[in-house]
Amino acid sequence: MNFTEHSPSIPSTKPRTWTAALTLVVLAPLVGEVLSGATRISYIFAFIPEMMVWGCGALMIRELVRRWGGGWTSMLIFGLALSVAEEFVIQQTSLAPLPWPATSATYGRLWGINWIYFLFMLGYECVWVVLVPVQLAELIFPKQRNKPWLGNVGLVISSAIFLFGSYIAWFAWIKRARPIVFHAPNYTPPRATILTGIFIIALLALTAYATRQIGQQQISSRSSPPAWTMILAAIVFASPWYWLMGLIFGGKSTLPFWLPLALEIIWATIAYSVIRYWSSMPAWNDMHRWALTFGATLVTIATGFSGSSAWPQEDLVGKIVFNILAVVGLLFMARRIGRRSQRDSLTPA
Repeated sequence: MNFTEHSPSIPSTKPRTWTAALTLVVLAPLVGEVLSGATRISYIFAFIPEMMVWGCGALMIRELVRRWGGGWTSMLIFGLALSVAEEFVIQQTSLAPLPWPATSATYGRLWGINWIYFLFMLGYECVWVVLVPVQLAELIFPKQRNKPWLGNVGLVISSAIFLFGSYIAWFAWIKRARPIVFHAPNYTPPRATILTGIFIIALLALTAYATRQIGQQQISSRSSPPAWTMILAAIVFASPWYWLMGLIFGGKSTLPFWLPLALEIIWATIAYSVIRYWSSMPAWNDMHRWALTFGATLVTIATGFSGSSAWPQEDLVGKIVFNILAVVGLLFMARRIGRRSQRDSLTPA
């Protein structure tokens, strides 16, 4: 998550950092799909179209936000637009009846929309598919943090790959996975609903641009909270979001579905406000950013084991191996950031 709102520098005339761009293309589906267990070893081939959709989607969002001088608030709103595209247009998972044999799969379905599932995916996809991978990539390449990573040609190519990958994802899920794997009946969402989703995507994109200056000013504060507390903060803020999935895949709830929707929206608003406040403090640094992303990654790793008792053994082993490698890699990153910070502090201004 790019948890800083400082104005980025003007686009560099130096060669574009394709290595950083490709790293983000891999990180977006790796964090959002593989580490969580949503994409497992038994169908790891799905990682390729996921890089095309999630990877290029996150890359284009970062590129546009950096070009117009926006911060992570703008990126978050753009991430919501990507999520709406996935849920309403590409795979339409929030529109079609959920195909999984959950006892509460219809809980919260109204007006042709799976509201509980949709809200969860809005938060999950904009945070773990966009914000967390972008922040990780920028921590790996700190000198390129505030620069665009693509030229105009690269942006066009990324857009084309995204559109082609979206078609592959649409076909694979709607024409293959739903009817053949899950034996779900064919379902065509109303055209008006899809057009509404497209309108919301455009509105969110405009809102992301309009809010590009939000939080650009630092607040007056003596110090930021200790960096390690951001791990706990991420766990505290992120974990309750999975209550929404529990309402679908757990036992039947007696709560009116609008109540958990309202509570989670309030909780998300609090989390956003607190993190924006912290990240606007002058002492906010890379270790804070790392700790926040590390905590968020731990949450998706841990909650991803829910239901794993029914997985094939190779899928469970694969997830454990990927998770261990990710945690080790993140801890190694923290060590590098610490050394870099110490070296910078010793360098004369």
